[in-house]
Amino acid sequence: MKLFEPLDINGMVIPNRVMVPAMVTHLCEEGGMVNDAVIERYAAYAAGGAGLIVVEAMAVHQNKSGALLRASEDRFIPGLRELTRRVHETSDSKIVPQIIHFMKVARTGWRQTIDTLSTEEIATIVEQFGAAAARVQEAGFDGVELHSAHAYTLSSFLSRTNPRKDEYGGDTLEGRLTLIGQVMANVRRRVGKNFPVCVRFNAEEFIKNGYTVQESKLIAQRFAELGFDYLSLSAGGKFEDAVHTPGAVLFPYSGYSGDRCMPGQWLPRGLHVNLAAEIKAHLVARGFKTPVAIAGKLSDPVDAEALLARGEADMVAIARGLLADPAWTNKVKNGQVESIVQCDYCNVCKQLDGTHKPVICALWPQGSLQAPKENSAARAPEWGADGAGLSATLTGTTVSLRWSKAPGAAGYDIYRSTDEGQAQFQDAAKLTKWADKCVLGGQRYRYQVRPRSTSGLAGIPVATEVEFPLPGYMAAK
Repeated sequence: MKLFEPLDINGMVIPNRVMVPAMVTHLCEEGGMVNDAVIERYAAYAAGGAGLIVVEAMAVHQNKSGALLRASEDRFIPGLRELTRRVHETSDSKIVPQIIHFMKVARTGWRQTIDTLSTEEIATIVEQFGAAAARVQEAGFDGVELHSAHAYTLSSFLSRTNPRKDEYGGDTLEGRLTLIGQVMANVRRRVGKNFPVCVRFNAEEFIKNGYTVQESKLIAQRFAELGFDYLSLSAGGKFEDAVHTPGAVLFPYSGYSGDRCMPGQWLPRGLHVNLAAEIKAHLVARGFKTPVAIAGKLSDPVDAEALLARGEADMVAIARGLLADPAWTNKVKNGQVESIVQCDYCNVCKQLDGTHKPVICALWPQGSLQAPKENSAARAPEWGADGAGLSATLTGTTVSLRWSKAPGAAGYDIYRSTDEGQAQFQDAAKLTKWADKCVLGGQRYRYQVRPRSTSGLAGIPVATEVEFPLPGYMAAK
């Protein structure tokens, strides 16, 4: 499989093409120090076989932001060094931190904007990025990633909504590229040419007047010319369309652009692959071999392998899928796909991030701070002699499923098919009932319910079917 081919990124050889993109955990204390919970979270990804682990956004400065990791002073280096040591001793996974600068926000809904920054303050930001990169290099990381995506400072300069009128201004693409060009030059000066320096940016902003792939292809070209060692593509996550909750800090993932950044269940799988394909093709046509990573509902191994095989990207960035099951990579490699704890894109993790609470997965056992570890002695859950009692009832325009509890089951995976296709994963349920509200009259639906353990061990599924007659407005026709 292409998924398990190694990739050389400026001397950093990752063992496979699976990337854990940066996900804020809120596991550290407000001071920003690495603690045991942070280390355990990232060591789990290494134990699970991920090729490249990108550590959550790590601030290069001291703006107040709650429980966010820091690389803003030398006193953070020992904790960061312990994190890299644990990951490196766990597996051959590589680990890089994502370093970030952000503007101030308030509970009133007010936010600082980049046009308030003086040129002296901008020069300080350039120095802060360089100093933070040098610190993470000293701490033993394998490279560094600059955060130029979503709502934050570098991305705000890059945006078509950049309101500045000086050399950093938004009237021209070159003006918008100026700050990150200066940051990259300083970072490279501080860490040397042999230390991978990478960048994450938006393939599209998904806001009014925001840039689209038409411009992100040019941005990617300039980043390749600047010498970035990989380009990690995200989307959206902007303040411009954020929905303010009174009394809460403005959360940039609360509007439509936030939905595109962390797409929920109703949005299609692999929804940003086309953007990666355009950007990758643009780079290749101009002779650039810079690796490209893409994120966005890619936790189905078939989808991940297919886009790599087509050459549309070089790495697959899976955030919520690997949060749900850090062993995803090893399970795919070992042919244990059925035992993956499948993300159902409920976005509880997103909601926790928005309220600055420790980020966990709703599919984990209640009260767990970390994903459950595999138990070699455990058995897959199964129903007893009485069976599952699975029933499908059509009530109005909703199909309601009910079944009995399977001993040892932590949850149930639900699949659906029609006469036209194969069974597709629909949802992960903790209760013994589920409602399907997205059905079309005139179809026969077949449902499968499969019990699974906390670590993903899958039991034998049971099936039932129901026929949904044509609605009255069709019969009248």
